[in-house]
Amino acid sequence: MEKYVCNLCGYIYDPEIGDPDNGVAPGTAFADLPEDWVCPDCGAGVDDFELAE
Repeated sequence: MEKYVCNLCGYIYDPEIGDPDNGVAPGTAFADLPEDWVCPDCGAGVDDFELAE
């Protein structure tokens, strides 16, 4: 699965890990994140992320 990076703070969303502290189970693809999910480090929305290279 592809990783995504926050353009504001550099947090990397790794779908293999998910974001269990915020209710996102491991194995959740970035495209399947809830619409109200935000970056756990800075609060940016999913629109502020881009595919990590």
